[in-house]
Amino acid sequence: MLIQIFLVVLLDRITKLFITHTMTVGMSFPVIPGVVSCTYVLNPGAAFGLLEYQRAFFVVITLAAAGAIFLLRDHIRREGPKARLGTGLFLGGALGNLIDRIATGYVIDFVDFHFWPVFNVADIFICLGVGLIVWSMLENESGKKTSPEKKK
Repeated sequence: MLIQIFLVVLLDRITKLFITHTMTVGMSFPVIPGVVSCTYVLNPGAAFGLLEYQRAFFVVITLAAAGAIFLLRDHIRREGPKARLGTGLFLGGALGNLIDRIATGYVIDFVDFHFWPVFNVADIFICLGVGLIVWSMLENESGKKTSPEKKK
């Protein structure tokens, strides 16, 4: 799990450093015209503009989630590879955005599909991580409900 966390944070930092060193806030250029652009945005809240300027709240929530994951690490290990990978991706993404929030009070966003709020690499891994965790939980729960006879 530590490898996933490290790689996600590293990829997130590299992409955000590239954006901050090559663009100015508000600058945008098409990556695939009409589909996706790279738009440099400083986001003071969460997706959809929720909880703007609630820096302390996001810091506390992220640290609480990391603490809960640390306390549940043995349980997560037993849940299987999807849960472990998902947890690492989620935590890496959360820590990537936490670095921004602590350093500046904003999260650097730049992936712009025009019909969705602008987001970043950390957000992608948070969503992938949650998806894998839910998938693992659903698989494990359906396996518990299946009787031994049906598994044969």
